[in-house]
Amino acid sequence: MEKELKKPFMEHLEELRQRLVKSAIAVAIGFIIAYMFSEKLFIILVKPLKNVMGSNERLIFTNLAEMFITYIKLSVIAGILFAAPVLFYQFWKFVAPGLYEHEKKYVVPFVFFSTILFVGGSLFGYFFVFPFGFKFFLSFANEYVMALPSVKDYFSLSIKLLFAFGFIFELPIFMFFMAKIGLINSEILKKYRKISILCIFIMAAILTPPDVFTQIMMAGPLIILYELSIYICKLAKKPSDKSITNEENNGELK
Repeated sequence: MEKELKKPFMEHLEELRQRLVKSAIAVAIGFIIAYMFSEKLFIILVKPLKNVMGSNERLIFTNLAEMFITYIKLSVIAGILFAAPVLFYQFWKFVAPGLYEHEKKYVVPFVFFSTILFVGGSLFGYFFVFPFGFKFFLSFANEYVMALPSVKDYFSLSIKLLFAFGFIFELPIFMFFMAKIGLINSEILKKYRKISILCIFIMAAILTPPDVFTQIMMAGPLIILYELSIYICKLAKKPSDKSITNEENNGELK
């Protein structure tokens, strides 16, 4: 009995190792490609801040290796983004053996929409939140105080925001699979809507800088995604046990 339990466990570990190796290779390829354009990528990343700064103002770095390290970090993150479809696919293939046959057909929509929502969330943060947020921060400069944003601090803040917006836009996908396995449904989401909205604002306050405007810019889309998730949960309503049983029996007969 112990050997029977140990074997499937070791098989899962081997499967996980293979998926991680393939994911790492995809990220490595993305990193190499991104590093070739690291300077241009950094210029794109800094553009929202540069647009609200004076024409003669620049970011600063105080450590000799800071820019090189920043280029490396930026290339790694860009590599992850480039490899996002592969990462989502590998994740799906790892969990797919535990799904029913009718659920495995969602692999293409899962990879497609997961990638689109993550990239879409990051772009929303870049084009809509960054310009207003950075303008707000720089507005505190006056005749006594000068803003001297550093490369390290800007990179840390911008990447944090990009990933935060990317992940929160994955909410509909997360809700869809929670509904598919029967943990939630549209009625539960409607019942706890007020509490969820409160939690959304708390999470936005944690993930964003301490200003009300940026928090609202994150909380607003997340509330819309929550409402969209209610509709998605209706579409993803878990099939009855009877239908699942019939499908399994049909599969066995085949």
